[in-house]
Amino acid sequence: MNTIIKMENLNKIFNENKPNQFNALKDINLHINENEVVFLKGVSGSGKSTLLSILASFMKPTNGLVEVNGEFIAKLPDTHISEFRLNNIGFIFQSFNLFEQLTVAQNIMTSLIPKEYTQKICDDKIDAVLKLINISHKKDQVVSNLSGGEKQRVAIARALVNEPDIILCDEPTAALDFDNSLIFIEIVKQLQSLGKTIVIATHDTIFDDIDMKCRIVNIKNGAIL
Repeated sequence: MNTIIKMENLNKIFNENKPNQFNALKDINLHINENEVVFLKGVSGSGKSTLLSILASFMKPTNGLVEVNGEFIAKLPDTHISEFRLNNIGFIFQSFNLFEQLTVAQNIMTSLIPKEYTQKICDDKIDAVLKLINISHKKDQVVSNLSGGEKQRVAIARALVNEPDIILCDEPTAALDFDNSLIFIEIVKQLQSLGKTIVIATHDTIFDDIDMKCRIVNIKNGAIL
């Protein structure tokens, strides 16, 4: 198995050398292989979302090594970070982060705009992910008219449309009821079957005993247990 994510002696300190200094991550050492599903488990404030944000290159660590898909992302200049994320990572936000007044297709299109594809290629890619996530029938619906579960599917489709190797999910079931959470789990299984590497930050107990090949990494007070 090839290691696709590598974190070594990773630390994140907020307000460093100030009275309100906070050590959010403490000496994190974690390797994740290709096609692995990893759940980062911990209560709110444990550091799991901060860790996910560093993997997504939304923020840089204070020190330590973080390598994602062959790139030492903490050392990438800001001008290259967005391009790296666009080509390698699909991120599913807790609150979906959709444009409520745009249609489903238009929301997914926002991830394709930087690629400067032709309209035909964009349409084909959008249709493919909508079919994969089983929400093609909502393609032209305005997002504000969708249910929470449907919005989650749109968020997943948007994260997948550029065909990234890595999918990062921050509390993906927080806004979902039990039935839609089960649907999300089935989608994760489907993505794993397609060869994706998936990292999910969650404190949802629904993931405690699920029937799939995965690894649980417990985090408490910024450290891996």
